[in-house]
Amino acid sequence: AISRQNFKEMTVYALVTAGVTSNAVRMARDTGNFYEPGTINVLILTNMQLSPRAMARAMISVTEGKTAALTVLDIRSSHSPNLPATGTGTDNILVVQGEGPAIDNAGGHSKMGELIARAVYDGVLEAVARQNGITRERSIFARLAERHISLWQLLPGEMEGCSLSKSATIAEVERLLLAPQYAGFMAAALAASDAEQAGLLTDLRAFGDWGRTVSRSIAQTADNGWQHRFVSDDLPPVLAIAFESLINGVCAAASSPTGP
Repeated sequence: AISRQNFKEMTVYALVTAGVTSNAVRMARDTGNFYEPGTINVLILTNMQLSPRAMARAMISVTEGKTAALTVLDIRSSHSPNLPATGTGTDNILVVQGEGPAIDNAGGHSKMGELIARAVYDGVLEAVARQNGITRERSIFARLAERHISLWQLLPGEMEGCSLSKSATIAEVERLLLAPQYAGFMAAALAASDAEQAGLLTDLRAFGDWGRTVSRSIAQTADNGWQHRFVSDDLPPVLAIAFESLINGVCAAASSPTGP
């Protein structure tokens, strides 16, 4: 991908290649085990001269722009899929200066830093879309798969307290997730789960109440039975609540005279 940003006499190009499906990492959490050439490669070209200080700050601006793009794409760590990625384990950056006026700062408060970060951000979004087909608009099913979440593997063979078979239950949950309101509920659960994993969300009672409301809307009853179907290690707590909300609603609906 090639991205360009301009301001007055300043011009910045970001040439980006990116692939994030095999070795994305969350730095400070994942373990480094080997070295090999880069995966997200960023080449910055500017028409301005950059001092050594500006060169160093440009590298930081590139990194922050790249990570911002991965964040809005919800790219997951390949090693720890419950965690968002900050990059890949093999990223590289090259900054090439021009022959224009000299600049001594390319950090976040400078116009050059802004142009670099914006160019990299746009370039990473485009490169990831071209290489991996990942965009912000992808389906909730894709985002769950990226977290290695499979109801078929998580649910027991026999669905206790449910008149539906395991395969029929999963089919009904998938049908629900095709509807924007339930896909939105699950997308909110993914965001809340990241907050809970980071320690920013510690009280899940409000989300649990929302889940029960969703479950009742699926079952179309004022109250329906609730069963915990996932052990603590199967799923992060927020996602367990979300899936239990859908599954309990589906099972209750199947038991009603009109069916699901």
